[in-house]
Amino acid sequence: MNKDHNIYMQHAIALADQGMQQGAGGPFGAVIVKDGKIIAEANNQVTSTNDPTAHAEISAIRMACQVLDSFQLDGCILYTSCEPCPMCLGAIYWSRFEKVFYGASQQDAAAIGFDDQFIYDEIEKPIKDRKIPFEQTQREGAVTIFKKWDAKSDRIDY
Repeated sequence: MNKDHNIYMQHAIALADQGMQQGAGGPFGAVIVKDGKIIAEANNQVTSTNDPTAHAEISAIRMACQVLDSFQLDGCILYTSCEPCPMCLGAIYWSRFEKVFYGASQQDAAAIGFDDQFIYDEIEKPIKDRKIPFEQTQREGAVTIFKKWDAKSDRIDY
């Protein structure tokens, strides 16, 4: 890893510490870089905003998309203080990052109470066996909208 990568990761770790010290949320930070410049950065803000999606990575992704005026982050690199959780991992793939660098591992996070294994376990289960009940309803109406989308000539695919 080159010197710049170390600087960006150190910054993500510093953001994690800063947010934690300020009581914003858990000890997580993220930095997004494009063309050698930081375009977005964030720390976890779950508890301070009462938003379970306000993970550092998600907040930084939202900011980067606004900065670039795009819903995709092609050519961007994410530096995150911890291996992303399942929600953030999904957002990373939807965002189309070029690469991700992370500090602490899933196991390191689990050791301090941030264990996402139950989510990975739930994904593996058939819907009927998940802890939170899922029930399909009104499929026909929902699929009708999908058909309209499929036929839409001016849609923006992603």
